[in-house]
Amino acid sequence: MFRGFSQLFNKDNKDLRKRIYFTLFCLGIFCLGSSITIPWATEIIDELGFLEIFNIMSGGGLRNFAIFGMGVSPYITASIITQLLQMDIIPYFKDLKEQGYVGRQKINKITRYLGIIIAFIQAYVLCVFFMDGSSIFEMLKTTLVMTAGTAFCLWMGDQITRKGIGNGQSMLIMAGIILSMPNIFIGAYEGFVTAGTYATGLGILFFILFIISYILIIVGIIWVQLAERRISIQYANRSSSAYGHQQSFLPIKINSAGVIPVIFASILTTIPSTIVGLIGNESAINFVNKYIVYTTPTGFLLYIILIFFFGYFYTFMVMNPEEMSKNLNKNGGYIPGVRPGDDTKDYIGNSLGKLTFAGSIFLVIIAGIPVVFSLLFDLNSSVSIGGTGILIVVGVAIETYKQMESSLISRSYKARRKRLR
Repeated sequence: MFRGFSQLFNKDNKDLRKRIYFTLFCLGIFCLGSSITIPWATEIIDELGFLEIFNIMSGGGLRNFAIFGMGVSPYITASIITQLLQMDIIPYFKDLKEQGYVGRQKINKITRYLGIIIAFIQAYVLCVFFMDGSSIFEMLKTTLVMTAGTAFCLWMGDQITRKGIGNGQSMLIMAGIILSMPNIFIGAYEGFVTAGTYATGLGILFFILFIISYILIIVGIIWVQLAERRISIQYANRSSSAYGHQQSFLPIKINSAGVIPVIFASILTTIPSTIVGLIGNESAINFVNKYIVYTTPTGFLLYIILIFFFGYFYTFMVMNPEEMSKNLNKNGGYIPGVRPGDDTKDYIGNSLGKLTFAGSIFLVIIAGIPVVFSLLFDLNSSVSIGGTGILIVVGVAIETYKQMESSLISRSYKARRKRLR
């Protein structure tokens, strides 16, 4: 790893260094915009509820009505919607999916426009509910500024993808989470040590255990993100001797769904508290706070069930065993010992189901540890979302590192060939 980073300073990798500097420059602009509050919208939101995860993604700017307060979260929501629509819900989207590169370009364009629309709606709803006493003109101004901020973030993410390193949208999300991490640990420190709930020594011990748990979460995330099951594949039109006995595999990750199940579960378990809070019905508020919110025992159980449900739902939506079986058959591939067709589909489905079960347990542990800390020690809501944020950061960091490593290996190989000539 360190050898690979040392190659960055090689004179042959000057353009790669420029890409890294450009990426860091764009991330710096994003961090700056996430800390600049809109002057006439200085209301501070104390409890964001289900929006807390989007606040963390935007570097904490959503709580303070920053110009980049929503970041690229509306685009993520739009991406999820368009992916769902490709599941033969709307034939037009399924046709676009099957058109290859041209279809993907059209879907990306639709996703961006939909993301801007969602950004406008989200910003306006935030202004209506959290800018009490403000005029309609001020609310519309705030809505337009925050929507423009999201549009600029999307453009900047595209520039990072083209001229920088890694996926631009993912890099912006990672930057926002890293920007929010100090506040998470400050909140935990205040809850354990300075709040006076525990004796100083005991509070420090709890805080150290909290940090150790996060370190273990990071180690576990790295292990699971890199772990995969490789199903052997053979091709009828290829001879093993012609390819140097290289074996082909169908790789399936343990956690194919990523952080999506946790995000969906967090939203569904906290939306009821937001709705009843807006309605103001005291009995409904008490019921939701006692049984639905995921910081209660029954709410936490519901949270776990939803993570499992969305883990299976999203995994089988993205990795359809029937489509994978058909693609193998079209390319002349087959799994040794398994007949093509329904048997291959069932074999892939069973393997995917077992891995998804293991991946869902992993997600429950990652998302559950901070929630358990919040339940036991009465910490704020941002701490309970921290495990999800780390999952996103580590996943993006691993993918970015792989891209840089691949680029360095490719450049080293080309340089070696050039010297041999």
